[in-house]
Amino acid sequence: MRDKCLIRKLFSVDTLSYKTVSANKATVNKQWVLVDAEGQTLGRMASKVAILLRGKHKPNFTPHVDCGDNVIVINAEKINLTGNKWTDKTYVRHTGYPGGQRTLTATELFGKSPSRLVEKSIKGMLPKNKLGAALFRNLTVVDGSEHSHEAQKPKTINLNEVN
Repeated sequence: MRDKCLIRKLFSVDTLSYKTVSANKATVNKQWVLVDAEGQTLGRMASKVAILLRGKHKPNFTPHVDCGDNVIVINAEKINLTGNKWTDKTYVRHTGYPGGQRTLTATELFGKSPSRLVEKSIKGMLPKNKLGAALFRNLTVVDGSEHSHEAQKPKTINLNEVN
């Protein structure tokens, strides 16, 4: 019996030094980030922006908490699509009535609103739950280079340097 107590003392781990820190709404550090979409490929840009929105680039990432940054995407009209995606890629929606399935090609959606094309691609890379809806509210996509969040002093990020 005495040997077991001695072994426990020798191999005991200080539990206080090995605590996992989980972020919550009060301890999260949210920043404002500006991303320029000019010359970027749509899918690659969207996946990097989704990582920024989700907060997966931060060391205190917690899956069930909104710990990502507020992202502003400018120059949405200057994105690129590779291959034949401008004509072949379709976006499907349904009106809710019988026979109400409607489709748009990427060119048609881009003609209506380039920012909606970028928003759809980023939203598809976020979780499909309440957290994903909350994360999507942290995104602002603008067609030109002017945006209405200058007061937040967003930090410009080059997506080519983000992994």
